[in-house]
Amino acid sequence: MKLRLDLLEHLTDQDILEEVLANNHRYRPEPNFSKTGVETLSPASTEERAQEEARSTARIQRAMRRLRRTGNSKDNKSSPSAKR
Repeated sequence: MKLRLDLLEHLTDQDILEEVLANNHRYRPEPNFSKTGVETLSPASTEERAQEEARSTARIQRAMRRLRRTGNSKDNKSSPSAKR
């Protein structure tokens, strides 16, 4: 899978908040949370992984629409990860 760094510019606060809220229930405080402030991330179920994939696909599609709408596709710059 190729990482699309050019789409990062088109993420909105709403996109980020949506993903944060979707994963928030998985964080569990450590027994010493009051002393350390550390939490752990519990594993995701198969269903949660499928939902994560669907959210990711939708987020990429929204970012690509925003990219097309702003006209930044005319740059034709290659991404830093692309071979030359």
